[in-house]
Amino acid sequence: MLSEFFNNITSFFVNIFSLFEGKRNIRILMIGLDGAGKSTLLYKLKFGDVIRTIPTIGFNVEIIEYKNLSMNVWDIGGQNNIRALWRQYDQRTDVFIFVVDSTDRERFDEVKQEIKNIIEQNKNESSNASLLIFANKQDMLNPITPAELVNSLDLNSLTNKKWHVQPCSAVRGDGIYEGFDWIVSNSSGK
Repeated sequence: MLSEFFNNITSFFVNIFSLFEGKRNIRILMIGLDGAGKSTLLYKLKFGDVIRTIPTIGFNVEIIEYKNLSMNVWDIGGQNNIRALWRQYDQRTDVFIFVVDSTDRERFDEVKQEIKNIIEQNKNESSNASLLIFANKQDMLNPITPAELVNSLDLNSLTNKKWHVQPCSAVRGDGIYEGFDWIVSNSSGK
């Protein structure tokens, strides 16, 4: 399959370059509903600036060097018809990042279901993968707080999974590095 080919090629080059730099390699799958700000967050981290994006049809892949990690980040589109494909990209994932639009309260049940689906589908292959939830768009009017999001998504029921909710604003860059610091502290990598 094409995604497996890209995965193998990308992993090969990440592993080669990381050997020379002494960094741990981790694979991150960045997912979330459409319009949550996944690509904006990814490119803010990669380039330090807001890059105008269009809805992701398929995926974007970036290698991001952060502290002692070399992160192979797969940003997968979040439209309803693309979500079924998330499963094709999650093999050997070390960290799942789920980006949530903190202002779109009407879709929290949908977010909750998608998080549940990802965890259920990955009980064996990526069972040790941690889950970082970016509560994005904190710079907008009336965002949900992290504590409210934990309750709304029933995250305390995830007893066999390391997880963290990080408030952020992908546009301003607030909270992004704190989230990736959590990844540095909570990922096993290779």
